[in-house]
Amino acid sequence: MPYLKLLRRPHVGRLLSGSLVGRLPTAMAALAIALALRAAGADYRLVGAAGGVYALSGAIGGPLLGRWVDRLGQPRVLVLSSLVSAAGFAALAAAPGSTAVAVLGPAVAGAASPPLEPCLRALWPDLVEPDELESAYAVDAGAQELVFIGGPLLVGGLAVAGPAQLALVAAAVLGVVGAVSVATSAPSRAWASAARSVHWLGPLRSRALVVLLCALTGCGWALGTFNVFAVAYAERHPLPGGAGTLLALNSTGALIGALLIAALPWRADAATKAAVTGAGMALAFWPFTLVPGPLPMALVALFSGVFFAPLLTVVFRLTGELAPAGTVTEAFAWLVTLVTTGIAGGSAVSGLILADGSLSTAAVSAAGGVTLSALTLAAARPFLARGRIAVQAAGQA
Repeated sequence: MPYLKLLRRPHVGRLLSGSLVGRLPTAMAALAIALALRAAGADYRLVGAAGGVYALSGAIGGPLLGRWVDRLGQPRVLVLSSLVSAAGFAALAAAPGSTAVAVLGPAVAGAASPPLEPCLRALWPDLVEPDELESAYAVDAGAQELVFIGGPLLVGGLAVAGPAQLALVAAAVLGVVGAVSVATSAPSRAWASAARSVHWLGPLRSRALVVLLCALTGCGWALGTFNVFAVAYAERHPLPGGAGTLLALNSTGALIGALLIAALPWRADAATKAAVTGAGMALAFWPFTLVPGPLPMALVALFSGVFFAPLLTVVFRLTGELAPAGTVTEAFAWLVTLVTTGIAGGSAVSGLILADGSLSTAAVSAAGGVTLSALTLAAARPFLARGRIAVQAAGQA
């Protein structure tokens, strides 16, 4: 299979595994911060504020770090940012009872979170052949699901093995280990951004890229809504494993989708693929509005994830192709930021909806968000195709 061949390529195994290890803190942070603060006697208002600060600071810091990578190269930015982020986690682990540290620690840890996702995606064109690039992005998208499955499980295991702060210490160490592993690899040290023209907007001066990134915000909204919906559903329906089962099934569906798009040939332009996979994800979310029983809900949760990884795979490729020369890392960082922003918005609004007890209304919110994304991708298909041609022409010039 093509993804097995891809994994045997030089440096791919090290870079992919290092990136996954270094990204584990992102998946661990929300639960690790909450457990540490609750163990120190903090109320839920402070817990929510600390988690929100971590997410917001990461959304702001990601594009800035991506811009520095494009200007300074990967190793210095990855290593330095991982050390600063680790310091934020360590500070919170050392003084979880301090209100000031409960806010400043997550802020530092989030803002300096090493940009391993955009760095790896910037490296893929140098690691694989052009006809393997989409398979590489598919493996990347599928592996990302392992991070969000493994991160919370690791926090839970550490919480059983020792004090609540242990997960924060582990997040600090894993972030540094993963970043150093990637930064010291030959491809990362050799990588250099293309020559860039000075512009304060960076990659956002590409209007086609802005449309693509904004479209993905609706998908993030659906995922954020589903995270809260799953908890509320599990409280009202007997389900083995509770909300974790639904979230794990959704991630499993995404893994299946990633394997399928990597293994099956699909000869269509990237803009068309984005429109089709976006439509598939939208259709997969509408059955949630029926709020079926546990077994059908489990199947719906599995199916709803199948189109997400293929959509991300195509979007990764489009992002790299639509980013102006010299801005590719920052462009990928903006993708992470916009999806994260959508997740945060969907989570917040679904919490307000579910306060009144309406599961179906929350499900409509999720389906509506991803449907808006699908309609945007379909309407923008010709615009995205022209944007790719324009960027390629500018690069050749």
